[in-house]
Formats: sequence, structure tokens, C-alpha cells
Amino acid sequence: MAKTSTYKSKVPDSKGFIHYSDEEDQMWSELISRQISMLKGKVCNQFIQALDLMNFPLDRNPQLHEVSQVLQKTTGWSVEPVPALIDFTSFYTLLANRKFPAATFIRRRDDIDYLQEPDIFHEIFGHTPLLTDSRFAKFTEAFGKAGLAADKQDHAMLARLYWFTIEFGLIQTSKGLRSYGAGIVSSPGELSHAMESDIATLKPFDPIDVLRTPYRIDIYQPLYFTIESFDTLFEMADKDLISLVKEARRLGMYQPTYPVKNIA
Repeated sequence: MAKTSTYKSKVPDSKGFIHYSDEEDQMWSELISRQISMLKGKVCNQFIQALDLMNFPLDRNPQLHEVSQVLQKTTGWSVEPVPALIDFTSFYTLLANRKFPAATFIRRRDDIDYLQEPDIFHEIFGHTPLLTDSRFAKFTEAFGKAGLAADKQDHAMLARLYWFTIEFGLIQTSKGLRSYGAGIVSSPGELSHAMESDIATLKPFDPIDVLRTPYRIDIYQPLYFTIESFDTLFEMADKDLISLVKEARRLGMYQPTYPVKNIA
């Protein structure tokens, strides 16, 4: 996760306040207004309800302490400002301590439709709402603890579990397939691709399959895993994730179904 970034996170002042320019606040406003208009029929009710609970401002970037106040009242989580990109150990440590790492920059206008690295819109709009769900929050914490317990050589493999659930997960509902992963719900292109494209492959969630599946970070995902409910993630929190990684490594990795580049 520690790769070169073209962005630099903003540093909070002595009172924890992050100063954004009018242009940066306008970018947040445009992003959230556009994304909210696309959610109906594509995103699960749990996310919609959590979004209402978060009550993000529509005219400016939210302050991290505002987000943390809501999370603290629901599941005991908070948001921690970090540089644009951090290493696996730092990432796992924060999650294990119920702190979600958030880069505090917001994308430039020329990156409005696609940004490979996570900005505050992706981090806050995409990730934090579902951390108000106790099942989702417990799974995220357990994932962090597993990362700390894992050998460093297994960090990248374990990250696939995060990628195909928290970042790019889909869920079956009574009204049909819906998205919940932050990388989908915060991206207009990925949201349309995941929910409307006939190109993407859908597979039922199986942790061993997930751990054996490579991915690329710079394309729309060609494969998504679907869960039946957030109870699936809640139950995963009590499993020995390190043993699952070892079993996946024993079985070997699947061959990618796309041109090989930036495989994680």
C-alpha cells in the first residue's frame, strides 16, 4: 500500500481542523451530489441508511472529528488522518485498533471521474458509513488483527480479502443484487460497471477463492464476489484468517483473466 502518490494529505491544525480551499469544498460538493443521485437501486439499504446517519455536509469537506463522533456513538470506531498512502503494517495496526485511516486530500478536477489512490471522498463517503454496522465493523477490526498476526509475506494475499469485500463487495438482497464495497459506491463508473455491465463475472463469496484471486487496481473490476448478508462478514470475524491464507497459498493462485499489470 505504500506506493508513490501525486497527492499530499493535509495536516490538521492544533485543534484538529483541516483547512480546505473553496475549490476543494466545491469538489466535495460535486462528488457527493453526483454519487448520491446514482445510489438508488444499485446500493444496499444498509449503506443508504448509514449514509443518512452520517449526515455528511453537501457544501464542504467533512471534518474528521465530525465523522468520528458518529462512529464512536455507534461502534466505537474513529477516523485517523494519514499520509496519502501507508504501508500494510500501519494499515493493519489502525484497523485492529478500530481507527479507519483516511487520506485528507481531495482529488483535482482532472481526476474527478477516476482516481487510482484513495482521497477523502472515497475514504469518508465510501468507507465510513458501513462502519456504523456492528457486523461490518467487527469484520474490519478482525481483518486488521489478522494482518498484524500474519507474516509480512502474507500481507498482500490477505489484502485480497479486504479488496473483494470492503472495497469491491456485492450483496444479495430481497430486491436483487446490490453493492456495498467502498470502491463501488464512491465511483460512478465502477458503480455502473458492477451493477449494469454484462462483462463482469459474479461469484459467490468463498474466502479461499477470494484469497487465491489476483486483482488489478487500475481497471474496472472484471470479477466481484457476492455475500448473502452482512452476517457472512460477521461470521468471518471469528474465523482463523491466517489458516485460510495458508490453505490458499497451499492450493496456489488462480491465473488472472486480464492482462498482467499491477497484480496484488
